[in-house]
Amino acid sequence: MKAAIELNKTPRAKPSRSGLNYFVKTFGCQMNEHDSERIAGLFEYDGMLKANSLEQADVLFINTCTIRENADDKLYGTLGQLKKWKSENSNRKLLVGGCAAQKDKELVRERAPWVDVVIGTHNLTNIVNLLNQSEDWGPITEVIDEIESLPTDAPSIRESEVSAWLTIQIGCNNSCTFCIVPSVRGPEISRRPSDIVNEATAMIDSGVKEITLLGQNVNSYGRDLKINGSSKPYFTELLTELNNVEGLKRIRFTSPHPKDFKPETLIAVNDLDKVANQIHMPLQSGSNKILRKMQRGYTQEKFLEKLNLAKDTIEDVSLTTDIIVGFPGETDVDFEETLKVIKESQFDAVYMFKFSPRPGTTANTMDDDFIEKEVIDSRFMKLKEIQTEISHVRYKRFIGTDQKLLVEKYSKKTNTFMSGKIDGGQTVHIPSQDVSIGDFLDVRIIEATPFALTAEII
Repeated sequence: MKAAIELNKTPRAKPSRSGLNYFVKTFGCQMNEHDSERIAGLFEYDGMLKANSLEQADVLFINTCTIRENADDKLYGTLGQLKKWKSENSNRKLLVGGCAAQKDKELVRERAPWVDVVIGTHNLTNIVNLLNQSEDWGPITEVIDEIESLPTDAPSIRESEVSAWLTIQIGCNNSCTFCIVPSVRGPEISRRPSDIVNEATAMIDSGVKEITLLGQNVNSYGRDLKINGSSKPYFTELLTELNNVEGLKRIRFTSPHPKDFKPETLIAVNDLDKVANQIHMPLQSGSNKILRKMQRGYTQEKFLEKLNLAKDTIEDVSLTTDIIVGFPGETDVDFEETLKVIKESQFDAVYMFKFSPRPGTTANTMDDDFIEKEVIDSRFMKLKEIQTEISHVRYKRFIGTDQKLLVEKYSKKTNTFMSGKIDGGQTVHIPSQDVSIGDFLDVRIIEATPFALTAEII
């Protein structure tokens, strides 16, 4: 089935690589996934075709992540393996972009001189021009410190026909001590509301049913735009505008920051019929001492206050969070504070990460307080066991209930089942007979595990 194409602007008037094959390999977050969609769009409008594997590719783009140490290790290990791939055909081109390229700049070139193009996060729309230059002049590195253009300047090739990322903001103004994002993505820049609505409308016209608003801190959206005339938070206004887009079935958003949640936004999530009743509220740690070291801008008490407000405001809300285990200086007492919040909050799911020091972050300088790997591993497993039990209980609440399911794809294991998500964001499997991708179905939940649900059509 052909991937959906969304076109904002044609980057080249005449294709120069007609018939060549490209492949994009992505590491990391949703922002990287969306960047990769734009890279694929630029390649296809330059005349290239998508390869099914890197072995079939003439042009290979590696979109890198640097949020954790093993991401860097994985990158350089991958580049080492790709030296053989590139040497097998002198016409093959290897390009590296993303956050690791932005952070390391010349280090990628130094450690992998067989890479043809190294490009950062701020000028991805220049990728075809840099590929052209590399063919004329040899290997090239272009990593700039400021954003060159907003995401609408590039077409996109979406992997999903019915669900799409929609970037509303890039960069971040927070100073969390564990995070490299402000260094590699820059300060917050919000897109104009009209541009976002227009892009959403174009997506709907191409067959999209669900959009996920994407930003490093979506609920601080619009503060840099200085729009006058509204007393509501800009993000709340944006949700309201998008809710009025005809043909759109569902709206999600990620990732927000707990300190920036406003009551008006939570009310909008409950009242606007197309906005999913799903809230991701990243805790990171339940210890006030660790939260201060992380510079998160809230306490355990403030976090729980916001979380309880979401529970009280949004009917049957599904809550998820992030936890970093083993942040420098985390004691057994600190970790128990995290577990206390986890048990009290009853999240549907928790995204768990082991602390990894990142060069360029303040936490990287806290080496005197680093926690032993064995301790981190033990705490991680304890958290995982506790949350798995909680998730199972939370998922069981859906058994016997009727839900709206957007069918997105075939199951990875068998073609006899398809999968999608209900309003709360839970993955649901359903028999594929008489079901098609893009169907927006009334279903009844009949089974639950800690990780997914099974349904039947009503």
